[in-house]
Amino acid sequence: DDYWATADVEVEGAPTGIQQAVRWNLFQIAQASARADQLGIPAKGVTGSGYEGHYFWDTEVYVIPMLTYTHPRIAENALRFRVNTLPQARRRAKELSERGALFPWRTITGEEASAYYAAGTAQYHINADIVHAIMNHARATEDKTFLFRDAAPVLVETARMWADLGFWRINGGREFHIHGVTGPDEYTTVVNNNLYTNVMARANLIDAAGVIRRMRDEDPLWYEHLCSELDLTEDEVGGWEECAAGMVIPFDDTFGIHPQDDQFLSRELWDLKNTPDNKRPLLLHYHPLVIYRFQVLKQADVVLALFLQGDQFTQAVKLADFEYYDPITTGDSSLSAVVQSVMAAEVGHQEMAMGYFLDALFCDLADTHHNASDGVHVASTGGVWGCLVHGFVGMRNDRENLRFDPRLPAQWTSIKHHMLIGDSHMLVFLERDAITFQILSGHDRDVTVRGELYHIGVEPVRVPLSDQGPLRPSLWVTHPISGLRRADGSLITAEVPGSIAETIVSSPISTS
Repeated sequence: DDYWATADVEVEGAPTGIQQAVRWNLFQIAQASARADQLGIPAKGVTGSGYEGHYFWDTEVYVIPMLTYTHPRIAENALRFRVNTLPQARRRAKELSERGALFPWRTITGEEASAYYAAGTAQYHINADIVHAIMNHARATEDKTFLFRDAAPVLVETARMWADLGFWRINGGREFHIHGVTGPDEYTTVVNNNLYTNVMARANLIDAAGVIRRMRDEDPLWYEHLCSELDLTEDEVGGWEECAAGMVIPFDDTFGIHPQDDQFLSRELWDLKNTPDNKRPLLLHYHPLVIYRFQVLKQADVVLALFLQGDQFTQAVKLADFEYYDPITTGDSSLSAVVQSVMAAEVGHQEMAMGYFLDALFCDLADTHHNASDGVHVASTGGVWGCLVHGFVGMRNDRENLRFDPRLPAQWTSIKHHMLIGDSHMLVFLERDAITFQILSGHDRDVTVRGELYHIGVEPVRVPLSDQGPLRPSLWVTHPISGLRRADGSLITAEVPGSIAETIVSSPISTS
């Protein structure tokens, strides 16, 4: 009863079965997290043997946010797994000749358990994902004690790793580069200046510096203790801010998008439209080296950065990036659909947002990835809550404030959910023509709806809505830039690897 009092999301007007499926997904989070006991939340929870009980960065990005806003004590319990395994992360960084700490991509005990470095250990972004979850939790709970006493060493050591991993390059200007890493997209590995990694690392550096400076002002005795314990100086903190300010954020003027990495746009496109269904997922039918040579994604990468660090991008760039990457994203990872749904809703591709939401909602119930026997995709179930609250209700809570920009699906009449912010229990009720807020317990809160500030108290506050955001047509499967030319004049082509060779082999050779 306690769980459902804040975790439930009620949808009205949806087709039969949607509400039950939503609650089935939310129940999986309860089952996976209730007794994690600071030992992490495995990718399959307790539902199957998939991934051998290992814990991934998926938890910080997809599961802990849901718990943060509905059951913050359980969220903190999960975050303590990373706090408690900081010594192992320090050892891992040392093994890779880096300062600070490097958390493992795949683990049970805090030690790296990945057997394939290119699509595993090279995902250094895990450090920034953990800090993102910590900072999101700190903003939502307003818990300074956990942030200062427990999480601060994680922020310090991860920032140190980024400052050491990256390097300065001077060519007219002075830029901070990060080379030789893999982003969330496991179909593109060991690259230079992965957009997602650089954007998240920049946030990691900024947040670490901000927390330390705040600690200096608000808790000077603990600040002195921490500086002594970690051998931390003001100059080092200033260096993190300098690295963040100089961070390379790749952008291509020809197409008006962020390249996934320095070389991504130089590759040819994988023609997903003409890839046979019996060749999917790609990783089971093509050698990794074949996949790595093309512009093709296993899961959202740049698009995930647009969501997690949304206040760092304009709406125009978000739309351009989404429309570029969506046609070359395979969805071979169960993590992808939830983020694509959230961003499709934000930029106005609302039919696509619903389609991706349904993909995630029935990922396990309909066994759409044909691996439900390995266990439930726990991160995807957490992402279902994200689709509803971040995607359709349009909630964001970043460095700006708590704000809403709703996108109620055309077929639905309402969405109702609860949020815990600080000591406040807030009820949010989205309808076609309005969104209503009410504080059920705790202090009053300020929220913004599409830029307008509202003060929320015990009496319901109803904010009229003129619409549910922009409405754009769904994208065609064929990539819009196929056949165009890059800045260097080269023609962009799309193909299915092996298709030309198969055609030559199968066609009779003429002797005339």
